[in-house]
Amino acid sequence: MTGATSIPCLSGLHHRRNPLEDNPFFHPSNGFYINPSDVILAQVAYDLSAQSQSRVAYHRAGPRREIMYEPSAVKAAIVTCGGLCPGMNTVIRELVVGLWELYGVREIYGIPAGYRGFYSMEAVKLDPKAVHDWHKKGGTVLATSRGGFHLHKIVDAIQLNGFNQVYIIGGDGTMRGAVEIFKEISLRKLEVGITGIPKTVDNDVGIIDRSFGFQTAVEMAQQAISAAHVEAESAVNGIGLVKLMGRSTGHIALHATLSSRDVDCCLIPEMDFYLEGKGGLFEFLEKRLKERGHAVLVVAEGAGQEMIPRNESQKQERDESGNPVFLDVGVWFKSVLKDWWGREHPDELFTVKYIDPTYMIRAVPANATDNLYCTLLAHSAIHGVMAGYTGFVPGPINGNYAYIPLEEVALTKNEVNTSDHKWAWVRSVTNQPDFETNFKGQSL
Repeated sequence: MTGATSIPCLSGLHHRRNPLEDNPFFHPSNGFYINPSDVILAQVAYDLSAQSQSRVAYHRAGPRREIMYEPSAVKAAIVTCGGLCPGMNTVIRELVVGLWELYGVREIYGIPAGYRGFYSMEAVKLDPKAVHDWHKKGGTVLATSRGGFHLHKIVDAIQLNGFNQVYIIGGDGTMRGAVEIFKEISLRKLEVGITGIPKTVDNDVGIIDRSFGFQTAVEMAQQAISAAHVEAESAVNGIGLVKLMGRSTGHIALHATLSSRDVDCCLIPEMDFYLEGKGGLFEFLEKRLKERGHAVLVVAEGAGQEMIPRNESQKQERDESGNPVFLDVGVWFKSVLKDWWGREHPDELFTVKYIDPTYMIRAVPANATDNLYCTLLAHSAIHGVMAGYTGFVPGPINGNYAYIPLEEVALTKNEVNTSDHKWAWVRSVTNQPDFETNFKGQSL
């Protein structure tokens, strides 16, 4: 059996003819508009020998023949929250241009400085002329911040300012906040469409194929790996150490390693590893240095955090979003590598070159692929909200764009599966040890 996962609709609005019918750039024909019964399957591979299989499906994204908002009555708000990510400005730009050019909306506002901007700052009026070159800029012109989530203040501000469409761009924490905003707006029975556009350079948002900015991040990460490889290769017993973003998932490290082919060992949060003893990292690196004279080590920022010594204050520390504050695994690794070599080979040359490209990666404009992706996300969001949907996230599932319940996305993580073929591919490229199997073997 297949049934589309339910997306709430605003019930107090009235059906209207879609203005795309009269748009000079579009010529709607058969198949142009999405039918209410059109769905995207969450899973496309099935075992035909299985007796019965339940299928999860989502409403297909795209323009509807009828819309629920009178464009002249729309007052839209756009907000960016959390850390920077390539493509944020592109999403803002395409939301503004799409609302303006596709549907004739003229009241579009940017909320500065994240969630706190709703109740503490003046909204900025936006139009296509104001945002025309934003896609060429890194960061977010609207400015962003972490924290500042005060639910009732935010919803009060939405109500007071008369916003009836709210586009929220942010990561998993921002999406959880968007769920609360959606629920509070529903509780107050306000006719306000809420949509979240997931932004996380780590690619840790679940269900959708990928987050915007991820491909740009992998491309930039490769440059850091190439530099580390040159440094390591140019030294006697040189190690190039690169720390990449990835608090809870290692997607950037994994994909950059596969793309680069210069990496000798990739460490990610989903995989345990150990340093000393048979089958450990030190033994592997020593062997690699003897064979090649150099090595490149890529580590995601969340990997090995439990191995770094902390005092009680550091254990309790949280950032403004409520996340545990991580210590710099790259600095720690550089220190332990030098201590290890000095202990084992006191009279031999050894160099560790540490590269942390985090802020370089976050701050760059989106590449061509991500720019196109951001446009499709923005337009999918607009079509959904104008059709009366609310509490949803637009995104690709198996290459097709769908509307996914906001809460479902907020609660689902996209972690690297170290048992699947992609991680096996990483190990075949790097020839690194299977640390988990080795550790279990030592424990027997």
